[in-house]
Amino acid sequence: MEKISIDTVDKKLLTLLQKNADVSVAEMAELVGLTATPCWRRIQRLQQAGLITRKVALLDAPKLGLSMTVFVQIKAGRHDGKWLDEFARHASSFEEVVEFYRMSGEYDYLLKVMVTDMQCFDHFYKRLVNGIDLNDVTSSFAMEQIKYSTAMPLQHL
Repeated sequence: MEKISIDTVDKKLLTLLQKNADVSVAEMAELVGLTATPCWRRIQRLQQAGLITRKVALLDAPKLGLSMTVFVQIKAGRHDGKWLDEFARHASSFEEVVEFYRMSGEYDYLLKVMVTDMQCFDHFYKRLVNGIDLNDVTSSFAMEQIKYSTAMPLQHL
């Protein structure tokens, strides 16, 4: 895939799309100073280049009853390729896991888990630890969400 050059108009389009992907091409074109067809072509180019990977609807977690966010830190049971692949498949298989990272530092993995309550988390936890050999697991419960954004920072472009 070739490296794509991003200009000010592309940056404005990406910013608009991150805020609301439902905005019509005509409205976006007006906001960035283009006509609809060139605006549509730019968006297509950004998609084809892989900068726009998909368009989704963001849901309101508390309104869906997902009022508990838990960050689960895990130390690997082993450090070999087979275990790592098995663990990645195992942890990824849970719908409650909304983010999953391999980390540097004391813990090897960080999971962001969203559940309705402590009973639901306990059920998740038992399934997680019973499915694979783990060395250590610790959980931290988010008390308040201070900032949440799905928007990527673009000021460096």
